[in-house]
Amino acid sequence: MFSKILIANRGEIAIRVIRACREMGISTVAVFSEADREALHVNLADESYCIGGALSKDSYLSMDAILSAAKATKSEAIHPGYGFLSENAEFARLCAENNIAFIGPDADIISKMGDKDMARRTMRDAGVPVIPGCDLVENLSHAKEEAEKIGFPLLIKARSGGGGRGIRLVNCMDELETNYNSATSEAAAAFGDGAVYMEKYLNPVKHIEMQLLADNFGNVVCLGERDCSTQRKNQKLIEESPAAIMSASTRKHMIEASVKAGIAANYRGVGTIEYLYDKDGNFYFMEMNTRLQVEHPVTEMVTWIDLVKWQIRVAAGMKLSFSQEDIEFKGHAIECRINAEDPYHNFRPSCGKIEMLHIPGGPWVRFDTAIYQGYEIPPFYDSMVGKLIVFDKTREEAIRKMKAALCELIIEGIIHNASFQADILSAKEFVDSTYTTDYLGAYL
Repeated sequence: MFSKILIANRGEIAIRVIRACREMGISTVAVFSEADREALHVNLADESYCIGGALSKDSYLSMDAILSAAKATKSEAIHPGYGFLSENAEFARLCAENNIAFIGPDADIISKMGDKDMARRTMRDAGVPVIPGCDLVENLSHAKEEAEKIGFPLLIKARSGGGGRGIRLVNCMDELETNYNSATSEAAAAFGDGAVYMEKYLNPVKHIEMQLLADNFGNVVCLGERDCSTQRKNQKLIEESPAAIMSASTRKHMIEASVKAGIAANYRGVGTIEYLYDKDGNFYFMEMNTRLQVEHPVTEMVTWIDLVKWQIRVAAGMKLSFSQEDIEFKGHAIECRINAEDPYHNFRPSCGKIEMLHIPGGPWVRFDTAIYQGYEIPPFYDSMVGKLIVFDKTREEAIRKMKAALCELIIEGIIHNASFQADILSAKEFVDSTYTTDYLGAYL
């Protein structure tokens, strides 16, 4: 097992990793930007080092600075968290070259799954259902030929990257040229890669993801699904497990397909297979995330498996101590992302000093956060300030518990979205679990 791990991240995920390491008896090293000198992870880690300016490119995205800190502190491994360098194959490769363990899959796997066109072909060859579409298109003329075969509406999707960038909806041939040029330009600017492919646009659908955990000995287990369909502009707001609308037989088939996917990718560590799920119970591979997900706590709640600890154990060469047959799903968990933004004024970002903070309590209520009373939220990073997670025996009880927790949460000094989340939980579509990826737009 590692004796010292550097956490190449900030915010609540840095705190989450530090806590796991403490429980495992592992020393931690925090890195921080100039804007994060007063951040909680800086004080909780055993050692802390400033690695650059406030902008992410000068600090949390600086591979040289992070690797220098790791070598200077004699850290044996780096945990990338999520975002920043967590799915950067070059960073994983540099870690290996410097004899530092990257707590995640190998660089080749990250590259393979990060190339969404290659990932799609890999899944198709493994027998995992994929969305009808085409491989990479060479130019506009080729795109028009393939569009005729696929039919409209369709999506143009960037091969690289994520976060909804490089994606365009095309409803008819007259819209293809403008959207093709727009998607390729945005992808090239955001990811340095303008390559795109096309898929049939499926709607209405749910966004279902399956959690994988794999070791270095060929063992792959699936820890069930999360319904992540409550989204605004492709960004998730609420996640829950299990997906209430899914039948037991469909769940079984999705788990089997996800294990196949992990084996086909020669995967190691934690990863997520994302699917689109239609009203007829059909599911289609969308992409694979080769990292820990923001919403991993709901899986931890229903399986009682600590994903961060197992990430570390697998990276250290340990074998999984359980098989697929050992996985049991109990109860229901819901996560609400608490963002510093004003949902009633076009989700305008909010920064400022936390004047008062009260965190909800009670059985099976968890708030993963890095904020504290007196902390000033900087304007340079993601707007999420915490994740409120609840667990109960049934979905109905979990919804009531989450509403109560949201009402109890007090964060004064900034505007946040807790009351908006409570409103969503009361919406008919959420209560009866018929909500799909586009329902929030209509709700707004």
